[in-house]
Amino acid sequence: MSDKPAAKLICSSSLGKELSEEECEILSTAMTVRRLKDKELLIKKGESDDSLFLLACGELAVIRHRGNNETGIIYMMKEGECAGTRAFVDRTPRKATLRAQGDTTVYAMTPDHFENLLEKHPKIVYKIMRALFRITHTNLMRMNQESAQLSNYINKTHGRY
Repeated sequence: MSDKPAAKLICSSSLGKELSEEECEILSTAMTVRRLKDKELLIKKGESDDSLFLLACGELAVIRHRGNNETGIIYMMKEGECAGTRAFVDRTPRKATLRAQGDTTVYAMTPDHFENLLEKHPKIVYKIMRALFRITHTNLMRMNQESAQLSNYINKTHGRY
């Protein structure tokens, strides 16, 4: 696998849905490739790395820390999904840990590298910001649905339990 992000993979991801292959090629110049081994941490909760991550190949476990040194996988990312939208936009510390499940390849982009595209490629930046909003909205809808299902289970309403 190359050390340069693949434009075709970016195009098929949640980040590149609106982009042409040429625009994905330009976006790839702002990204780096990170390869992880099984169980290797990509990012740890509380770290201040504000990179946006695109899962290119493999799986990433999103791990939430519950206290008393307990952890739990709250979501398994699929290829083409992004992580770190909040930290990327707000430049705030990470709220969860990301860990590779098997050999994994991730494309990473810092806000500074992304902002360098603004002057020459404002339309790409605009499309990526739209994608970030869609990704965040999709995550919020999924979390609301899971919360409603949990509430229904606890209260034994709207289903078979």
